[in-house]
Amino acid sequence: MFNNFITTHAMVISGAILLIAYIFIATEKIQKSVVALVGAGLTLLLGLLPFHAHYDEAAGVYVKSVFEYISFDVIFLLVGMMILVEIASKSGVFKWMALELLKMTKGHPKWVLFTLAAFTAVASAFLDNVTTVVLMMPVTFVIANELDIDPVPFLITEVLASNIGGTATLIGDPPNIIIGAKAGLSFMDFIYELTDIVAIIFLVSTCVLIFMFRKQLVSTPEKMTHVANIDNSKTITDKKLMIRSMVVLFLVILGFVTHDMTGIPAYVFALAGAAILLIFEKPKEIYENVEWMTIFFFIGLFIIIGGFEANGGISFLADKLIELTQGSLTAATMLILWGSGILSGIVDNIPYTATMAPLIAEVQHTMPFAAHIHEHHPLWWSLSLGACLGGNLTIIGAAANVIVSETAASKNYPITFMRFMKYGALVTFISLTLSSIYLYLRYLR
Repeated sequence: MFNNFITTHAMVISGAILLIAYIFIATEKIQKSVVALVGAGLTLLLGLLPFHAHYDEAAGVYVKSVFEYISFDVIFLLVGMMILVEIASKSGVFKWMALELLKMTKGHPKWVLFTLAAFTAVASAFLDNVTTVVLMMPVTFVIANELDIDPVPFLITEVLASNIGGTATLIGDPPNIIIGAKAGLSFMDFIYELTDIVAIIFLVSTCVLIFMFRKQLVSTPEKMTHVANIDNSKTITDKKLMIRSMVVLFLVILGFVTHDMTGIPAYVFALAGAAILLIFEKPKEIYENVEWMTIFFFIGLFIIIGGFEANGGISFLADKLIELTQGSLTAATMLILWGSGILSGIVDNIPYTATMAPLIAEVQHTMPFAAHIHEHHPLWWSLSLGACLGGNLTIIGAAANVIVSETAASKNYPITFMRFMKYGALVTFISLTLSSIYLYLRYLR
């Protein structure tokens, strides 16, 4: 009887597990990787996903196993890049780059802010956002101290820039990794489609922030001269490691760029690069610093969403989206963009994107415009732009935001929820407005 009840109400039960997991992830009462694994365990225990793949003769369909719902290409790409960045950062090369750029500003606070933001945005396109802001914060506090000004304008601008810059590439932000895997989009697809609009969003947003912070960006000529002459000669702590890691990182990114020609998936290059660098390291020390909680969070989440998808939940939501937008590509694109932008500022954008990706995959095959295969792209790009840029809306919108606010508070520079939102909400509105114009002109007019 119990099994019959589960089978009859499988979509509702799997949807309830997903919804409850979302609530716990959003409230952060329990660590999110634990929430994801508990939800995954329930999904499997209740038989909402089969353990083995098989052909259902009665229904005439192939039934996927639980392992086919876990995007291992996403998992491997994350692990590979985490190892690469962890090893490369040990050499001090990223801090050296930041300080060299700062010296070029001659210590002018407004140019310092723009330079820090630009470096953060570019670095976030190739490193994960959390790693980028962690690398930038020590530099920022030193510079602010030397200029004798409040570091908060720099910190807020950097974290906003990290979320903007991370939008530009496949590996810049976890939502893009999920989208790339589900949609079959390559590293160069993201570069071609998003780099231009992300650059425009960055420039407009940073200029607005500089204007808003203008009264705080003031220092004396003596202090500016001191910053312009900072000694950067000892920042590189291991030159051999720096050379080795930069060569490998360059080759890995080259592999991403040439994916369309070689047909080799991005995660293969990431894992290969990580393996080469690990030969010269103590693997145990490196593995200890990999964000395993994030990896297990992804695995658990894929299983939960897989249960919802396997039992018709995604198809149901896809039909509702088509009904709501009345089959209009423009309406669907704008709804996904703005809906993703707002929701990603409230809930974690990773589970949101992981849920939406199979939904869009379903929609693109059932909407009236599906016959024109190129026309499904705006839905994927609207999800990417919305989910990544929406992280700027609130202090809890992205992991990088939380880490910066916690670090700033520990150094007696608190960034309150409302103070961050004053700038984050404006930047998010600017970002989504520019994205709307871009998507309309490129795909919808």
